[in-house]
Amino acid sequence: MNASLCVAWFEEAARLVHRDRDRLTRLDAEIGDGDHGTNLDRGLTEVRKALAESPPGSPAEVLTLAGTTLIRRVGGASGPLYGSVFRQMGKTLQSPVTLAAFSAAFEEGVVAVERLGKAALGDKTMVDALAPASRALALAVRDGVGVREAIEQAARAAAEGAEATIPMRARKGRASYLGERSVGHMDPGAASSALFMEALATVVREAA
Repeated sequence: MNASLCVAWFEEAARLVHRDRDRLTRLDAEIGDGDHGTNLDRGLTEVRKALAESPPGSPAEVLTLAGTTLIRRVGGASGPLYGSVFRQMGKTLQSPVTLAAFSAAFEEGVVAVERLGKAALGDKTMVDALAPASRALALAVRDGVGVREAIEQAARAAAEGAEATIPMRARKGRASYLGERSVGHMDPGAASSALFMEALATVVREAA
């Protein structure tokens, strides 16, 4: 992964989130504040602007700038949470950016959001999409899978993780206040996390 591919990742993520903004907001209205799609759409617009105004020279710089922008510009929980993921990835990503290096940085990003949100797998949060994606990447590295297939496996794991939140009872965030009423709804953070992984799979596939 080079800087231009990393920028393309955020460009595609911004496109997908904008496309699904109303769906994400609807999901959040069912069990949260009802602003997830709107906030994340606005945040990624700011990320695109920041990347265009000050083009980073490395993937780590792209991730750090994107994370910092999300933290500073996005209200609600999504800015700090996603910002923590990407900023931590930027801090820990080693060069050259091999699949193993990216996987290790991604794992650190997931740990950062788990720590910030005090969330774990099964709590019905974005972690339920991000952690399976991270695990899929780590397994792909272990098994010597190619980059394109590894990222596609991670994207599938994230999508499956998001779907798996539907029958869960929320244990973290505003949704946890609903108790049993949170069952039957997909977590909006998990849904948007799956979009981020879908975006990465798309740009890696197109670059192949």
